[in-house]
Amino acid sequence: MCGIIGYTGPHHALPVLTDGLATLQYRGYDSAGVVVAGADGLSVAKRAGKLANLTGELAGRSLPGRAGLGHTRWATHGEPNDVNAHPQLDPSGEVAVIHNGMIENFAELKAELLAAGHVFASETDTEVVAHLVADTYDGDLATAMRVVARRLEGAYALAAVHRDHPDVLVASRRQAPLILGHAEGAALLSSDVAGLIAHTRDVEALLDEQVAVLSPEGITVTDLDGLRVEGHRYQVDWDIEAAEKQGYAHFMLKEIHDQPEAVRETLLGRLDEDGLIRLDDGATDDDLRHIDKVYVVASGTSYHAGMVAKYAIEHWAGVGTEVEISSEFRYRDPILNPHTLVIAISQSGETSDTIAAAVHARAQQAKVVAITNVVGSSLAREADAVLYTRAGPEIAVASTKAFTTQIVALEVLALYLAQIRRALFPDECRDHLARMEALPALMEQVLGHEPMLAELARAFCHAQYVMFIGRQVGLPIALEGALKLKEISYVHAEGFPSGEMKHGPIALIEPSGPVVALATRGHVRDKVVSNIEQVKGRGAVVLAIATEGDTAIKEHADHVVYVPDVHELLYPVLTVVPLQLLAYFIATELGRDVDQPRNLAKTVTVE
Repeated sequence: MCGIIGYTGPHHALPVLTDGLATLQYRGYDSAGVVVAGADGLSVAKRAGKLANLTGELAGRSLPGRAGLGHTRWATHGEPNDVNAHPQLDPSGEVAVIHNGMIENFAELKAELLAAGHVFASETDTEVVAHLVADTYDGDLATAMRVVARRLEGAYALAAVHRDHPDVLVASRRQAPLILGHAEGAALLSSDVAGLIAHTRDVEALLDEQVAVLSPEGITVTDLDGLRVEGHRYQVDWDIEAAEKQGYAHFMLKEIHDQPEAVRETLLGRLDEDGLIRLDDGATDDDLRHIDKVYVVASGTSYHAGMVAKYAIEHWAGVGTEVEISSEFRYRDPILNPHTLVIAISQSGETSDTIAAAVHARAQQAKVVAITNVVGSSLAREADAVLYTRAGPEIAVASTKAFTTQIVALEVLALYLAQIRRALFPDECRDHLARMEALPALMEQVLGHEPMLAELARAFCHAQYVMFIGRQVGLPIALEGALKLKEISYVHAEGFPSGEMKHGPIALIEPSGPVVALATRGHVRDKVVSNIEQVKGRGAVVLAIATEGDTAIKEHADHVVYVPDVHELLYPVLTVVPLQLLAYFIATELGRDVDQPRNLAKTVTVE
């Protein structure tokens, strides 16, 4: 994933581009670059490393012009260095291109260009596109982009500028996000709404196989045949403050503290005028009433939210549910038919593997419900129905509030399925929903343990290995806790079903090694306590996440963090919070870059 920003309008472009890149840094930080189009042609600056390296380079330079493009890179083709940074230009310097995605047939295209005498400066697939556009250009940049787009295979969001048209930007996309911004006397583009919100709330999602032409006079969108079409236009309902740190040391810490309000928003208005649970958009009750199999497809943190959904759907709705990693789903010939429901989860709605799984499911006539945070995203448009998580922008690479709001949305969906299948009475569904509506206040109580977790982090931060264990709904939280710690601290951590300890993982326990155990009240609590005793017997130091009032757990654990007593299926929304804080404080104790951990980016838009 990479960050793209573009501007054409009455103001100098460079400040708009650099401000936009600062907002989009979470999308990639291997390198950054800008190109500004002016009367003297294209002016380019790019540097490997984080955005600060580029801004340092720009401090002594003037790039005049009122149109330009900016890019922050998460490297795919070619190592992250100055040469491979975007923008990429053709040899004559007429065309500059920036790109998010991966051109799968770039090697064949490059071989063709090399045979024709082209010389390449970089290792990137993006430079191939710049050469092709320059070769095809005959006075109309949009036409050249349409011709080239037909030849490209793979996923891409492309934006280009030509020195002959210094106030025009041209963009195209396929299976990678690109958002257009409509403003007074100006036009913008970005890979994310966050890059546009400082300038406009009037945005338009460019759709697959479309080409946009941006000028100060406005935006025109066509298909690859040059016929006028419309993208997906909508109004953004959050402001720039939501994408700022607001006094917190890091975005991640802010977003951990955002969770009570994000969950509250996700639950808002889930009942219709008859007191029945409803979805946000799409499928009717009749479309989903007769499903007899559910697949949940997701990646990373969203996969762990899907694991929680399995317990809720099977328990409340009585439908057999499997949870699948998106990238594996369509390669194993899953049995899909019109009575199958596929629930696809993606915070951004642009995760390529998850979108591909949804497309495959619909091709088999299965119903698809999307759980996503982004209105107008590719996944939302691909689905039969949508539940939006309403978490607002999540800037830190490590997901926190997206995770808890996904769990809540998935459990709302589980209750909806129980309602339409008559597995629960409507008043039972409303009672469960009311319990969920109490979660934000309870999450605020859990956040009060922050000082204790900061202290525990100082004790645990030098551990070489941390084990997380849990059963039933505690298992996905154990996996998520381990993932959070790995992502941002680089401390090796693993999550295991606690009942599997004697089947191998217990061999990893060393004296004084930390083990985090999910041991909340419920029908597996005593089993988890037995597993705690197993690791304690091997010298582990145990941190238990337990239910308020469970004083007996102190006989088994070295440290205890308590969460309020709730319905067993709702514990994950509370128990993950201390694990997020523990990971955060261990990472800060180790001096890690919490918001931008190495080798990672926010959304994976290539396979």
